[in-house]
Amino acid sequence: MDHHCPWTYNCVSYTTLPHFIRFLVYTNVSLAYLTYLLFPHLHDLWLNRALPSYLGPNVLQLVHLMSLLITLTPTFIVLLILLVRTIWNLVLNQTTIENWEIERHATLARRARFNNGFVDGPNGMRVRLKRYEFPYDIGIYKNIAEGIGSRNPLIWLWPFASTVSVKSGYDFEVNGFEDSDFAWPPPDPDRMSRKPMNGDVRDPFTHGEEGEGAESWVQAVRKRQMDDQKRFGGAEEDNYESESDMADDEVKSDHRPGQVEHIGGEEVLVWRNDDGERLADFGIDEEAEWREEDVPLGELIRRRKAHEIE
Repeated sequence: MDHHCPWTYNCVSYTTLPHFIRFLVYTNVSLAYLTYLLFPHLHDLWLNRALPSYLGPNVLQLVHLMSLLITLTPTFIVLLILLVRTIWNLVLNQTTIENWEIERHATLARRARFNNGFVDGPNGMRVRLKRYEFPYDIGIYKNIAEGIGSRNPLIWLWPFASTVSVKSGYDFEVNGFEDSDFAWPPPDPDRMSRKPMNGDVRDPFTHGEEGEGAESWVQAVRKRQMDDQKRFGGAEEDNYESESDMADDEVKSDHRPGQVEHIGGEEVLVWRNDDGERLADFGIDEEAEWREEDVPLGELIRRRKAHEIE
């Protein structure tokens, strides 16, 4: 696997890399030839820019010429850079992903050199890191032949060449700089497995194993709710262990807002909170609160004017 190419809407892999290289070569050759044909016309327009417009191209031709110029220039630059980069990787027998891995390994090796050969690993571990050489760089000619899939240079740019067999990619020649059992890429401390931070990650639930029934699950949910209220500063007196405790608490509270009580032989509408306190305990005139007549706004305005005259 080299990379995914949006130009061809396909992944560039071991079997498609030769066709992808030919595609880039012929595309850049075509764009270079189009540039060769286009820029003389632009040069003539610039030299004759002072002449009357009827002696030059019409508006449609100018729009077509400028559209080609705007499309051609960035496309040619991008594809030329991509071709140079792909040929560079082909000469070194590297894919784009392997090139990133080599840069990553070189960075870790440089970091280990300043830390006595160690780098930081997961969970505070110190990992000894050894610098490894890329094992598949076997020489320029062999690298190109292995990437294209043929040792015949005439086949390298032949547009009708056959696709490389998948079986030929099972084994690759190595340069022998590392041991025969060495596998690329080398170990990366940042990709090592980490130990779980808290508890056993295989049992993240607190309501028990499967099949204990709905009642056990409801009790576990209520317990978690109470623990959450305590954890986030909830009042303990507002927590009810069960629905029956809540119902009992409601029965014990005989005084509720707006109840009629017998005070001094008269039925009086009083308000009490859950602690049994009345409005009078807070300095409020209960008779004015509960027995005040509903006076229309016009009557209140009339009374106010009469009070101002007096």
